[in-house]
Amino acid sequence: MSKLKISITLVDRKGDHPCHRGHQIGDSYDFDTERGQLCPMAMHVAFPYIDILRYGGQLPEGTTDEFRFCCPDADVINIFELKVEK
Repeated sequence: MSKLKISITLVDRKGDHPCHRGHQIGDSYDFDTERGQLCPMAMHVAFPYIDILRYGGQLPEGTTDEFRFCCPDADVINIFELKVEK
């Protein structure tokens, strides 16, 4: 089984403060080659979902190849999207 290519893209922000890491809406990262550039708090939330995808699992019901999650910083609330490249 070949490794899936997964991208992580910042698609929205709900909080009142700018990202402490400097991420802007539209920033996108390849999980395998650029994950070190992503905020560690956001990566901490993303990793379990990525792990599920990498081992052939399905994300929660109703999702397709794209899945959204948010960073845990209540002041910022960046919303990221995981996308599996086929």
